[in-house]
Amino acid sequence: MTGMRETLERELKLRAGPEFELPELGGEAIEPRVFDSTYHDTRDHRLARHGVTLRYRIENRNGVWQLKLPQGNARLELELRGTPAGPPDEMLSLLPAYLRGEPLLPLARLRTKRTGVRAQGAEIVYDEVTVVDQRQIPRSFEELEVELLEGDEKALRRIEKALRRAGAADGETRPKVFQALDLTFEPEVTERARDSSAGTTLSVELQRQYERLLAYDPGTRLGTDLEELHQFRVATRRLRAFLRAGRELLDPAWGEPLREELRWLGGELGPSRDLDVLIHRLRAEVEMLGDDASAGRALVEVLERDREALKQQVTDALSSDRYFAILDRLEQPPPLLQTALTLKQIQATEHRQLRKAIDGLSPDSPDEQLHEARIKVKRARYAAELRGDDRYVKGAKQLQDVLGEHQDAVVAQERLRSLAGRQPDAALVVGRLLEREQLRAAARRGEWSKAWKRVAAAT
Repeated sequence: MTGMRETLERELKLRAGPEFELPELGGEAIEPRVFDSTYHDTRDHRLARHGVTLRYRIENRNGVWQLKLPQGNARLELELRGTPAGPPDEMLSLLPAYLRGEPLLPLARLRTKRTGVRAQGAEIVYDEVTVVDQRQIPRSFEELEVELLEGDEKALRRIEKALRRAGAADGETRPKVFQALDLTFEPEVTERARDSSAGTTLSVELQRQYERLLAYDPGTRLGTDLEELHQFRVATRRLRAFLRAGRELLDPAWGEPLREELRWLGGELGPSRDLDVLIHRLRAEVEMLGDDASAGRALVEVLERDREALKQQVTDALSSDRYFAILDRLEQPPPLLQTALTLKQIQATEHRQLRKAIDGLSPDSPDEQLHEARIKVKRARYAAELRGDDRYVKGAKQLQDVLGEHQDAVVAQERLRSLAGRQPDAALVVGRLLEREQLRAAARRGEWSKAWKRVAAAT
């Protein structure tokens, strides 16, 4: 998106205790700053509840819109110049899954005085924050924040240790807008207890994957990090697998239609993800072609144009009423049936089906049969995830990876043959790439049996 700056933030929030003094960390002091931030959200705080921040910040009379989105253990910050009249369309276009038609309102205005140092590859800042509200006595709070500018998690933990020795404590867990409005904050996902029933566990895991869908939705729309689409599809796949494995725990009138709609959603996004995988593979392969590398790069460019043409399909799917209906349904607690079925029984059922598929394989089994076995592995793995059987999950993932790499090689061969028809002058290069993919598929055929033994040993 033109003009929008993207930054991946890795940060840690702490609280400065009464005895806290900033320790000697080396580096240099940063210039003191003062800025006003107006936080925008829905009346029911849909953004903040899901870890999203949208604010308009003014510093030295310059105004920018900032959107912060969860991204694993980090946050993606998007920044765009604008006016206080309202959020720019470029940012609003990333938020439909959260907003779902609810209007955004300016809910809180905060004034921040910031001091700190830049040291050890990080910026360590102390914020004195005042809630600007003319209707009542101003409230204030302090935050101690460490943001990695370079380096890794070890550097962050090293700085954290020094700050805690100097009197820092665990930071406020509530989002800033909740602190400003003095609201209680409840996490969207409840941690499951070890002795939870099968139905309760299923409910928690469905909610967890729903939150993952929301978290990876904006990045999928943005399209600058292909991993976002991948993780979005993984969440849809897990949801389908959990709904299938736990179907006897759920009202079928609720669960079965939802599973079919998730199948549709995955199908709409699948072609784009498949091309992402293929392009990534071939970029590395063509560089090993020597004198034919330039012709190989031209083939990759054809695939990249195909991928660009699929962007609209992804956008259309994520803008459809069908998609928002899926989110609306997942947002509600699932209707559970009264049953004595256990997670152990659910896992055993999926494992039996996997074992049956594996028993039917031979060294010469057709590619389609190996692909079906891969699907059974996924189902068994996700059933084991529901139960919390980590040993089984580890073995199943290894088997899934082997069969998945085989399937990727098969898909690559099909696509390369299609390319040969579109690019006749590249037949020689296509032939060399086909040979490499055939060798890769053959190698994976020789590995799945060993990987299966690790799964069988985990039962």
